[in-house]
Amino acid sequence: MQPKPVMTPTKRPKIVQKTLLTIALGLFVGAGAIAVVPPTKEPTPEIYQTSTLLEPPIIQTLDDQDGPFVHQTSIRQGDTLAAILKRLEVNEPKLLHFLTYDENARSIYKLYPGRTIQVSLNEDNRLQWLRYNHTPADKEDGVVVSRWLEVTPNPDDADDFSAQEHTLAADTEVKMAEGIITNSLFGATDQAEVPDAIALEMAEVLGSKIDFMKDLRKDDRFRVIYESHTNQGQTIAAGRILALEFENQGTTHQALWFDEGEGGGGYYDFEGNSIQGAFLRNAIKFTRISSTFGKRRHPIHGNWRNHNGVDYAAPSGTPIQATADGVVDFIGSQRGYGNVIILRHHSGYSTLYAHQSRFEKGLKKGDKVSQGQRIGYVGATGWATGPHLHYEFRINDKPVDPLSVDLPAAKALAADEVKQLQALAGKYQKQLALLKDRTEQRLLALAD
Repeated sequence: MQPKPVMTPTKRPKIVQKTLLTIALGLFVGAGAIAVVPPTKEPTPEIYQTSTLLEPPIIQTLDDQDGPFVHQTSIRQGDTLAAILKRLEVNEPKLLHFLTYDENARSIYKLYPGRTIQVSLNEDNRLQWLRYNHTPADKEDGVVVSRWLEVTPNPDDADDFSAQEHTLAADTEVKMAEGIITNSLFGATDQAEVPDAIALEMAEVLGSKIDFMKDLRKDDRFRVIYESHTNQGQTIAAGRILALEFENQGTTHQALWFDEGEGGGGYYDFEGNSIQGAFLRNAIKFTRISSTFGKRRHPIHGNWRNHNGVDYAAPSGTPIQATADGVVDFIGSQRGYGNVIILRHHSGYSTLYAHQSRFEKGLKKGDKVSQGQRIGYVGATGWATGPHLHYEFRINDKPVDPLSVDLPAAKALAADEVKQLQALAGKYQKQLALLKDRTEQRLLALAD
């Protein structure tokens, strides 16, 4: 008789890191982010290593194992469902047919590379369940949820299966981080382990105060407190920035989220003034200016003429956002502008977005849009030599330079709301100060 096979259960230790701050050294330039002065070489801190004698592993026979065998694989580019099941060592001849034709299992074909599929097999290598988290983060009534498909054998017939969709509300954690700019915002946030979504939101929140395409400098510093949505211990989506402090060229800008009730809210400084302003500086996140406001030689016609806006070079399909709340005054095609949208704002202000490849689906004349809302996509329609956005800022229908004009400020909160906000600001100021102090201590320690 052959001896029963033995297996050595291995359990990868889970390393839990609770880091309140990280010094970001910006290793690469994010797409479209403006490079700053090259960093000087910093002294490399000494690295200490320790070793500990470990107890020898306990060998258990297969009969001693409790629970099922759980296999997991990440979806790869070009994967098919058949290839995934083979990689998971699933030997269920009728399973693939079931997943192909059962209407309740259709989400299994949303094979997004990087996401995972798990299966549980019993001691006879029969399937106990298959789970695919096809939508890690979604919103339902304002709550972030995770959606997954679960497939199980029917109790009365192991060769038959059933599929069911599940929804689970995510847990919300609050995280803090600090970073120092050396090359780019994205390089700094990556080093600080801050999600890209939060980096983009930082640029949106302070977009009326800082031009993140040209204003960043080496040694600028940010501190941020933000939400992180998790499911079963895994981060599934970044939430909202709760408080932000950004030191840019010696000036400190602060912002916090204030909930105004009934689903509304916005970002304000610690005194209660709106820091987003009525208009954002840029209609595209992280790009470069290819042509400024004023006289120039036209790239197609060759003659000198006024350029009544600013051109932002960006790949075709790059999303375009409304720079302020407004109403769609025109959406369609206009000669040299190509596909263009004109938004009408308050007090005689209007903005124009030209050369779009296409408009946001469903958008039409008369629709209300919100600041930061996606309205279209970069293209090269009309008189354009390449994909870019032509953006105009108008006062009483007269074009002005959007890069130099003083943008109108948004309305401040009422007196009672300011008191509530300042109480909240006091809480966040203490946390941001703690974050700054610990960073200074670490910098001193590295210098020594």
